[in-house]
Amino acid sequence: MMLPDLTFGERYDRLHDRLGAADPDPDVIWAMPMVLHLPKAQPPSRTAVLESAARAAILLCLDERAGGDGPWTTALDTWCGISIRKIARRARSGAHWEAAQSVPGVTVDAGGAAVRAIVPSPVTDVDKRISRLQIEGTDLPADEPGPPGEVPVRLWINPHLAMTVGKAAAQAGHGSMLAVRLLTDDQARQWFSAGCPLSVRTATEAQWADLLTRESRSETAAVRDAGFTEIEPGSITVIAERG
Repeated sequence: MMLPDLTFGERYDRLHDRLGAADPDPDVIWAMPMVLHLPKAQPPSRTAVLESAARAAILLCLDERAGGDGPWTTALDTWCGISIRKIARRARSGAHWEAAQSVPGVTVDAGGAAVRAIVPSPVTDVDKRISRLQIEGTDLPADEPGPPGEVPVRLWINPHLAMTVGKAAAQAGHGSMLAVRLLTDDQARQWFSAGCPLSVRTATEAQWADLLTRESRSETAAVRDAGFTEIEPGSITVIAERG
């Protein structure tokens, strides 16, 4: 995972530039597919899935293939220049999950939860190995993961919104990307080298109120949803803070 400093610095700067260039009215809709491995026999915990999804998204964005003249650079530039929309799909069978591994992207498998973030593309041109996977049915029961612990990035979910695990996974992925804005180049480099460890927790109402106050002082980074699915446009779904 360790890469030359200049190479990482370029990718870090490029992600900053990408996140500041979004246009909310694209002619062509692009999205990052996120494949959640949700076997029926032994499904993972909801929290573990959200954490793996958040890590997979940011690891893809900071991957060496996403910078300079890398093979993913144009796709990420185009996607971020339109939006950072993500669409979660579920893979139940081992065969479908294994097929997804051959599509360009990054997989995180941690805490018993595996998620693959796929290089963005137009939604009308998604690889058939991904488009055949179901969008519906990506839900898991709430769990009790305990305190977030000492991690460089903490992602807090809005306690006032009801989201399926697929929707929440996409929002957590947005949050991990925006969290880069809270880190210096050196902090981001260390975070990436460690595999982008983070926590995802649902905030209490009191925690959420405090986070909103600090967001106005640029101490946190908030995800505001476009409202394509499940929730009202402009809703703050996730707030990222530095650990």
